[in-house]
Formats: sequence, C-alpha cells, structure tokens
Amino acid sequence: MTDDITDTSQTVAAGQLRAFVERIERMNEEAKAIGDDKKEIYAEAKGTGFDTKAIKQLIRLRRMDPAARQEEESILDLYKAALGMV
Repeated sequence: MTDDITDTSQTVAAGQLRAFVERIERMNEEAKAIGDDKKEIYAEAKGTGFDTKAIKQLIRLRRMDPAARQEEESILDLYKAALGMV
C-alpha cells in the first residue's frame, strides 16, 4: 500500500516537473523570437541612418526612474566637467 502511494506521488511530482520544464522551454522560445524581432527593428533603424547604440541608451534611460536618471546624469556631468570634457 505504501509503495502505491509513493509511486503515485512520484508520478504526480514527475508530471508537475515536466509541466514546469515545458512552460519554461516555451517561454525561452518566445524570448528568442522576441530577441530576433528586436534585432530586426535595430537593423531597420540602422538602415534608416539611426545610431543603434544611442537608441539602446535611450531605451535604458526611459526604463529608469526619473529621479535615478537625473542623479546619474548629474554625476556624469560632474565627472565630465572634472575631466574637462564639457
């Protein structure tokens, strides 16, 4: 009787594990597809004459909290001034 319960528990656990792994694999496939789409957009932007490094920087900055972005920009401006880069 105990062996039946153990076998059932292992079957359920294996099924749950398989479901988790398959969900993660699907998400990985979707992430790869999204990554490929992003590469195409960057290539299109570059072909139009835009600087993709600048676009990536803009995206990073837009994702930031405005106060954190302002602080980072202020520190960078201060350091640039200290090095005579202004």
